[in-house]
Amino acid sequence: MQRIGMVIGVKPETIEEYKRLHAAVWPEVLAMISACNIRNYSIFLKEPENLLFSFFEYHGTDYAGDMAKMAADPKTQEWWAVCMPCQSPLDTRKEGEWWAGMEEVFFHA
Repeated sequence: MQRIGMVIGVKPETIEEYKRLHAAVWPEVLAMISACNIRNYSIFLKEPENLLFSFFEYHGTDYAGDMAKMAADPKTQEWWAVCMPCQSPLDTRKEGEWWAGMEEVFFHA
């Protein structure tokens, strides 16, 4: 199992919309998340900095393949098209990233 944390900005004027969307995530999107071996997925909001922090556990053996599977899913693409206008990617993210990956520096089980 691999623990993954990522961060992205959220536009202040879209915070309530983002919360509303995530209070009722489409069932097809949730099913695809599970099909791609992701468990215990959470998104946290930090105000007033307006940052979203996501955490999930990846339980598969081909992370890149599972992420490609998710990205190719039409319903997931539709969901992203709704959510992405709310988000503000960090200028410091790596090339090809939307959500910026983070290094795990501590874990206690």
